[in-house]
Amino acid sequence: MSGNNLVAVVSGSNKGIGFAIVRGLCKQFKGDVFLTARNEDLGLKAVADLEKEGLHPKFHILDITKPKTIADLKTFLEDKYGGLDLLVNNAGVAYKGASTAPFAEQAEVSVRTNFTGTLDVCEALFPILRPHARVVNVSSMVAPMGLKKCSANLRKQFVDPNLSMAALKVLMQEFVDATKTDSHQTAGWPNTAYGTSKIGVTTMSLIQQRELLKDTRPDLVVNACCPGYVDTDMTSHKGTKTIDQGADTPLYLAMLPPDTISPKGNHVSERKIDNWE
Repeated sequence: MSGNNLVAVVSGSNKGIGFAIVRGLCKQFKGDVFLTARNEDLGLKAVADLEKEGLHPKFHILDITKPKTIADLKTFLEDKYGGLDLLVNNAGVAYKGASTAPFAEQAEVSVRTNFTGTLDVCEALFPILRPHARVVNVSSMVAPMGLKKCSANLRKQFVDPNLSMAALKVLMQEFVDATKTDSHQTAGWPNTAYGTSKIGVTTMSLIQQRELLKDTRPDLVVNACCPGYVDTDMTSHKGTKTIDQGADTPLYLAMLPPDTISPKGNHVSERKIDNWE
């Protein structure tokens, strides 16, 4: 075990914003950087592409919807490094606007991946975070937009500073259940599966930071962020930012200096804190 070596993990990073985050970390982070992907061939190709740029990321399989791959990654990090110093939760899915999949299916898959999958990774890896670790949960501009479209009652629950993670899980399941009877809008939910899943991601991040303030390990910082409208497969290449521009705010949060006071437990875009209310 080489427990003194710093180590970073970026989920869903064989392409797009995640790939650019790995690229940036290879240039800035003083330790090993793990590019992860569901598909080993695609992940290794991405590593090879960065090697051609003179960068040296490492690779590990990770599918955030498959608990065994999360557990395997945790075991690997514990055995080889003795902990984790930086976690960027970038992996996620988004249905295209032209998708013919039933909305209930879109809601279930989006929440299961973007919210539950991300939370599963955090619940597995947070116990091995070392002092001064940084966690960046990649959310979206549609999270605050979606929050504004929620009913006053739902919005009040999401911004409640006493909201627990257990209660948030219930809220997200209520959305999924409501879509199955096409009653989600009547119940006060916005008509967006992706946006609602990302409301969950941002709210989750705020709760995580509150919980970590009680932790004995010093200076653990969690933030959610919006990369902006980026030219990726997810946006059907309609975005106005390059992937490296989209990676700017996630990288800024990943590299926050020791004993950071702010941003801390916030939703951040363009390196600035957004109001979450």
